[in-house]
Amino acid sequence: MKIPMFATAALLTLLVGSLTSAVAHDSDQGPHGGHVVEAKGHHIEFTTNGIEIAIYLSDEAHADIPSKGASGHAVILEGSKQSNVPLAPAEPNVLSAKLAAPLAAGARVVVSAKLPDGHDILARFVVK
Repeated sequence: MKIPMFATAALLTLLVGSLTSAVAHDSDQGPHGGHVVEAKGHHIEFTTNGIEIAIYLSDEAHADIPSKGASGHAVILEGSKQSNVPLAPAEPNVLSAKLAAPLAAGARVVVSAKLPDGHDILARFVVK
């Protein structure tokens, strides 16, 4: 059975859109001044301050999720340069990493982490 090209394209667009919304949902600015993304019932707030990035973790009710026992990494794409930095837990609800240099506006950051509650999260950010 042949499927018309436009039907295949429409189905692919629908699937990609569904996957994107299942992975993360954008929200407003967070309590620490960063961009917040919702993923699997968790709020992930991304901030950068000079040569450090911080990922603040909270639940649907905006209560802090302890970062002890969490692990992850951030993939950073600046222009054509890509780097991968490990994220380390910091009390009370932060995953952080030191960078070699401050991030430029427009840099893209993909955070992947495993939380102490067993959930895997994936969130994408663009540095402003």
